[in-house]
Order: sequence, then C-alpha cells, then structure tokens
Amino acid sequence: MMYTNDKENPALSLDELKEICPVIFAEQPSNDVSDKYTHIPTNRVVEDMMQLGWDPINAQQVKARKNATRGFQKHVVVFRNENLLIKGKDGDDSYVQLLLTNSHDGKNSFKFEAGIFRLVCSNGLVVKSTDMGSFKLRHMGYTFEELQTQLNEFVSNLDGVVEKMNKMVNQTISVDAAKKLAQRALQVRFNNENEKFDDELLTEMITPVRVEDEGDSLWKTFNVIQERIIEGDFQYKSGSKMRKARKIKNFQQDMKVNQQLWELAEEFVS
Repeated sequence: MMYTNDKENPALSLDELKEICPVIFAEQPSNDVSDKYTHIPTNRVVEDMMQLGWDPINAQQVKARKNATRGFQKHVVVFRNENLLIKGKDGDDSYVQLLLTNSHDGKNSFKFEAGIFRLVCSNGLVVKSTDMGSFKLRHMGYTFEELQTQLNEFVSNLDGVVEKMNKMVNQTISVDAAKKLAQRALQVRFNNENEKFDDELLTEMITPVRVEDEGDSLWKTFNVIQERIIEGDFQYKSGSKMRKARKIKNFQQDMKVNQQLWELAEEFVS
C-alpha cells in the first residue's frame, strides 16, 4: 500500500525511501535483461529530481510474484514541487505532482505522469497524459540535462490543466447529471460498462462527507465521486449478492482508474 506521510513537511529522505520501497535502490538489474541494457537505479533519478526542486513524498513497489523478479519489480515514486501550488476558489488549493514509474527488469523506461493533490481532502488525482505532457526517459543515455529539459516542458504545459480545472470549478452540475457521472465512474471502478447501479448507491456516491465539498460544481462533485471510488467502503449489488467495495491499494490500478475518471469528468465539461 502507499506510504502515508503525516509529517508537516511531507518530503521523504533517501533513508525513508529505502525503508518503504527498497527496490528503488537496486544496485544491479535482473538477470533476465540483455547485454545491451543500461542499469540506472531509480534512486539516481530521485536524487536528480531533488536537485531540481521535486521532493519525493510517497513510494510503493508491487508485490513480486516470482523470486526472480523480487528486488527488481515495478515501483512508483511520487514527487511534489512546493513552488507549484494551484490556488483554487475559496481556498480549494492543489499541488502539482509527478509520478515516476520504473522497474529494474528491462521491461520499463522511466515514465513520468502528472498528478494533482487536492489539499482540502488529501485527495490525489492522476491527470490524463495528453493534458499535462507525460514523458518517458530511456535508461540508455539518461542524463540530468535531459530530465531538466523535460521537467521545464512539463511545467510550461500547466496552464492547460489549470484552465480545465477552472472550467470544472465554474460549471454547475445537476443532481441527475451527477448521478450519471457516478454511474459511469462505478462502471470504470468495476470494469463493466454495462453494469447498472441502484439510485440509493448513486445518491451515496455524490453525497459530500465534508463541508468543503458541498456545492453543485462539477469540480467538487467529481472529487467527491473520485474519492469514494478509490477509497471504497461502500456496499453495492453484484448479481444477486451484496458486496463491499475495498480501497484500491495497488498503485497501477489506482493510476489507471484515476486517469479514466479524469477523462470521464472532462466529458461533462460543456
């Protein structure tokens, strides 16, 4: 599961990263890689990111299914730049984040994807890749300068995301439309576009759990639904049985569902 950092300053030290996600510091790659593979441990990129103002605040590694992949498996590091704060309406502020995924088995390059962390609810969103310029860096030929160039380009694309966020903030959504958004979000959550959910559950999904989320804007409604989808802890009917949704803990599923929910919310922007 993702590490929960309750410090006033959420930045993690390298020692803390090593404790919660040791695969970041792999000194050598898996034996399965080819002779042409260039091993760049993730911690080198982490240290470069820190020099460029991006602090690691979270990390997770997938559970290795085979002994041969243990210590080399896919992992994610979440970075935040304290200077990139998106000021929202009525104090609804958000930080821009970057999620770096990698592995040391030759199957992945360094992949960076954009995220938004909403302070009012400690809620993390992953933005559609085409909206914020996600990028990849190959292990072979990796340089600090290339990383710096890609980060500068990423920051230059932030205005487009802020514009879309503002549209969601300024657009109202009816209860019926909110329920349609919840219906489709649940279909994403359970990977079944034909599943129909009862009105009681849809009403629950769009009901705010905190005062700061009350209102009829698309932005707040989307965030209420997104949080419920990711956190789970609600009852739903599957066939003839009632089941309880669990929290999404696997970071790969979390990122995938979050991106799909962002794309879904964009469809409701008029």
